[in-house]
Amino acid sequence: MTRLLTSFRAICLAGFVICAALIAFALYAQYQLGMDPCPLCILQRVVFIGLGLLFLVAGAHGPRAWGRWVWAGLIALVAAIGVGISWRHLWIQSLPPDQVPSCGAPLGYMLETRGANGGFVGVLVKVLSGSGECAKVQPILGLSMPWWALIWFVILGVAVLWAAARARR
Repeated sequence: MTRLLTSFRAICLAGFVICAALIAFALYAQYQLGMDPCPLCILQRVVFIGLGLLFLVAGAHGPRAWGRWVWAGLIALVAAIGVGISWRHLWIQSLPPDQVPSCGAPLGYMLETRGANGGFVGVLVKVLSGSGECAKVQPILGLSMPWWALIWFVILGVAVLWAAARARR
């Protein structure tokens, strides 16, 4: 039983369930608690969805030997991207009010008019630069959403690397 709970496949499937639960909570917070997501929050959701899909495929695949490290490396890379986005979001939230970037166009509008915004890369650069709405702190259990996202990105990234290192050949 202990082997089952610490197998690479089990950790990956648990990672998928955690990512799905985090997205479900984000949707609950948006539609039931009235916490509208800013562009950086939406980008973090996209990363959690990507992580969840990678965890699901890795868990279904059940790789052996070096295949575990390929999946673990890919998942850890995506988790690191999430850490970077969360860190940027936290930095914007820590700015004094007079240094917060002004609110920009909504993400949906930027994506619709991406030709005028320098294409998809231009939209991504604008989103990562942040806006006034990204500076709003709405705590849940004492921490803001980007803090929770950062914590979960780190936990998931470390867990998959630990599972790959611990798995028997």
